[in-house]
Amino acid sequence: MPPIPKKYLTAAAVVAALLLGWFAFAAWTDYARDGAEEVATYSDLVAAAERGDIASVTFRGDGAHAVTPDGQRLRAVVPVTDDLLKELRGRKIAIAFEEEAGGLVSGTVSVLEKLAPFLVIGLLIGALLLSGGQFLGGSRATRVRPRDTGTVFADVAGVDEAKDELRETVEFLRDPRRFAMAGARVPKGILLVGPPGTGKTMLAKAAAGEAGVPFFTVSGSDFVEMFVGLGAARVRSVFKTARAAAPCLLFIDEVDALAGKRGESNSHSEREQTLNQLLVEMDGIVNGGEVVVIAATNRAEMLDPAVTRPGRFDRHIHVALPDVAGREAILGVHTGRLHLAPDVCVRTVARGTPGFSGAELANLTNEAALSAARNGRVIVGMADFEAAKDRVLMGNERRSLALSNHERRLTAYHEAGHALVSIRCPEADPIHKATIIPRGRALGMVVRLPEGDRVSVSRAKLLADIAVAMAGRAAEDLVFGPDAVTTGAEADFRAATDLARRMVTAWGMSDAIGYVAHAGNDPAVVRSERTAWRIDEEVRRITDEGMERARRILAADRAALERITAALLERETLSGEEIGGLTEEERETEAA
Repeated sequence: MPPIPKKYLTAAAVVAALLLGWFAFAAWTDYARDGAEEVATYSDLVAAAERGDIASVTFRGDGAHAVTPDGQRLRAVVPVTDDLLKELRGRKIAIAFEEEAGGLVSGTVSVLEKLAPFLVIGLLIGALLLSGGQFLGGSRATRVRPRDTGTVFADVAGVDEAKDELRETVEFLRDPRRFAMAGARVPKGILLVGPPGTGKTMLAKAAAGEAGVPFFTVSGSDFVEMFVGLGAARVRSVFKTARAAAPCLLFIDEVDALAGKRGESNSHSEREQTLNQLLVEMDGIVNGGEVVVIAATNRAEMLDPAVTRPGRFDRHIHVALPDVAGREAILGVHTGRLHLAPDVCVRTVARGTPGFSGAELANLTNEAALSAARNGRVIVGMADFEAAKDRVLMGNERRSLALSNHERRLTAYHEAGHALVSIRCPEADPIHKATIIPRGRALGMVVRLPEGDRVSVSRAKLLADIAVAMAGRAAEDLVFGPDAVTTGAEADFRAATDLARRMVTAWGMSDAIGYVAHAGNDPAVVRSERTAWRIDEEVRRITDEGMERARRILAADRAALERITAALLERETLSGEEIGGLTEEERETEAA
């Protein structure tokens, strides 16, 4: 909703002050009129009349207002009966009747009650005008002034390629004539595509801040309405508002809510009419002024092809998850407001957070600051970042969960099996930490972190990951027997099965199925029963081989398994270096 002009706020304040003053004056007048009367009971009034102390009585509403011969005034609530009137006439007391005046306060309230319908209608019309007509399909775009964006490219880290592509748009908004003289045309629309939390909205704000132009922001869901025509009206209003402020940036967040594919099961006439209006506005926007539309989505495959074609969203910018250098730069931005201890190495934190988005890194930094505050410190140390990373990756510690000795031993063997097989498989990721402290829904956990960012994954690495996932159940079976295994390996089996199925159906890593992509879980693809059976058999073969590999490693290194388990039971948490030292003790003894 656009801000209410200051003059309207001033007028409303003056009217409110006048009404408040009037009510104060009316209350004082009513008090001055009725406050001089002495309150009496019905019996007092009758007794005074019998003594001849009443000169006149005026009945007004449900009260009797009497005046004595010496000018004293009495007020009593009495019923007007024939007996009372006869008694007063017999005493030759003057009697009068008046309508209820009620004083200025009640009179004002009465007038306001009569005017209430007109006041309500006036307020609705005023709200409609001040809201820019939003109630009737007006613009819901929020305008941000250039000086209020508070973001420039220097504030956005880890997405250098996306910033480079947006710089040209910034130059166009700064000096559109230079591009027009050269015969160049800047893209009408820019589509930012990437996972959640990678900084797409911040990039759009930074582009507006760098260009020094107005910035309009609106969500795709703001155009979705159940009433036919309202969504299209809002699209027209948003673009009209943007053209009036050109040159400017119009940012549409979560554009897939507005520009989804037509003809899908979730599509309907109102949604398609709204999308058609967007297509028309995108085609004609150049005639209205220098307006650049930036849209963001993390589901580009959901967009209608008519939206993404050249002439509408001409340029697609992929905003990917940051690499280790990008994560270090992002952490540098977020830790700039913290008091860091000398032992904090931002590079080490960046290396230990592969796959984190910018939003997750910001959350990690905040969790580290909270950890320091909980311990009564204002300086954030490396231990706080480690605690924050454990909290983000593994969940909160559940120290209050009481486990029996058997459950603790079983959990320790389970996690020791994961750790030992991970170390014995050279292709597996290095171990960061192993713990048997319950966190989140897990009773224990082994955290593995890659040494660097991977673009592709080898078949050997995938088979090693499957063996590591099976190692927990393999350790339970080896130590306690097949009848004593537990349900703790459910998540491990799910992860291993998912990897194996993708190896077979998507990545061409099965000789029996061949180099054929079976589209994974796409319901539109129908496979024959024989093909589905062969896929299931291949998935089972791969997972069974992973289980056998884990069993062989654990049986061969039973002593190392026992040492890791004993250390976990004693200390509850082991680092990767500590686990590596425990697995190398036996080899050093054999070599000696």
